[in-house]
Amino acid sequence: MKAMFVRMDRSFAAASLVVCLLTVCPSVAQAVQLFLSNEKDNTVTVVDAATMEVVKTIPVGKRPRGMAITPDFREILICAGDDDRLDVIDTEKLEVVRTMPSGADPEFLAIDPTGALVYVANEDDGLVTVMERKSGKILSEVPVGIEPEGMAVRSDGRIVVATSESTSMAHFIDAQKNEVVANVLVDTRPRVAMFSKNDKMVWVTAEVGGTVAVIDSSTYQVVKKISFEIPGVQSELIQPMGIRFSPDDKFAFIALGRANRIAVIDTATLTVVRYILVGQRPWHMDLHPDGTKLYSVNGLTNDVTVIDVASQKPVKSVAVGRLPWMVVIKP
Repeated sequence: MKAMFVRMDRSFAAASLVVCLLTVCPSVAQAVQLFLSNEKDNTVTVVDAATMEVVKTIPVGKRPRGMAITPDFREILICAGDDDRLDVIDTEKLEVVRTMPSGADPEFLAIDPTGALVYVANEDDGLVTVMERKSGKILSEVPVGIEPEGMAVRSDGRIVVATSESTSMAHFIDAQKNEVVANVLVDTRPRVAMFSKNDKMVWVTAEVGGTVAVIDSSTYQVVKKISFEIPGVQSELIQPMGIRFSPDDKFAFIALGRANRIAVIDTATLTVVRYILVGQRPWHMDLHPDGTKLYSVNGLTNDVTVIDVASQKPVKSVAVGRLPWMVVIKP
């Protein structure tokens, strides 16, 4: 009788495992993964977020920089600047499955909330190229300022923002007409634009100007320019780059380039409350899906620093490829 019950228990356990696998139970769900573009290696490094160990290194086109993940998390698009194309990584197969001609020197890109459209900053041509994601077809080319880089799409997909480094402007584009509706002057060499979580503001980092412009997205007026002062660090080394907002929207994290720090800004008062020391020349960042960790990509130390969001302190750094530039996360 005891043996029969053991067999029944085993059968029940096996059946439960099958049901769990079919319904994607949390206990067997795939691990959260970091994807990092390595500009000098022409690769993307895949890191397991739980162990912070490298899972795979994926060869991609020349000079990979900007990346974006699709809303369904199935694909990651990478700007291969020196090949004038986008590479598409399948996040299950962990390999490039197709490429898309994107115009000259794609630097950065953004995907609309539906996943249907891709907006590419073509640095050499002064254009934002609008592409159909599935086919790779170019739908429109929107002239903007000189050397566009940063790209951001509003949560409803109706407004797109591009920054132009040499023109020192943030360009607001009507996504239905593919026309520029406003040009906002910011400080020298704007690099990254990001909408606040409620879409009311657009934050723009100026690498050479050393500031962050907070722009009202309805009036196109600069509400405030945030500057930075770090004891013992020369002002010209403070080079704002990547932006991320905390899950509760109370803080904004700004990568400060050669200052080797992440600035923490109170979004209510628009004041700096802390600086977090990381590796050399942090470029971009991303947040763990559960909001507990922030990952800073440090270009000159070839590593990624893990930051505890609650304490706002670095936990550890992990080596990746050469000249890592950006990170995106697959939940």
